[in-house]
Amino acid sequence: MNVEEIREYCLLKDHVEESQPFGPDTVVFKSGGKIFLLLSLDTQQPQFNVKCDPDHAEELRMRYTCVLPGYHMNKKHWNTIVVDGSVPSGLLKAWIDDSYRLVQKKKKGK
Repeated sequence: MNVEEIREYCLLKDHVEESQPFGPDTVVFKSGGKIFLLLSLDTQQPQFNVKCDPDHAEELRMRYTCVLPGYHMNKKHWNTIVVDGSVPSGLLKAWIDDSYRLVQKKKKGK
């Protein structure tokens, strides 16, 4: 996936807002005022931060070299994904979906 494909995928989800509150190099995607993805525009390879269940976050970091602790985020709950071609786009989308679901869950108070 490239930056535009990631952006388009995020915008397909219900009630998603796109903004750049941290400057022109980072696009933030929110649902219900809660961030579920931050997309970096100033890196050679596309990369993005997503929310993740803490136990699953650690598991993903151990299993995939492209998954790192969340850059500038709470490393317990966020992962940075470097889109280096080492995992298929379907898996990247699943991680985006998980992040979106976590935000939806929190928004509903569950």
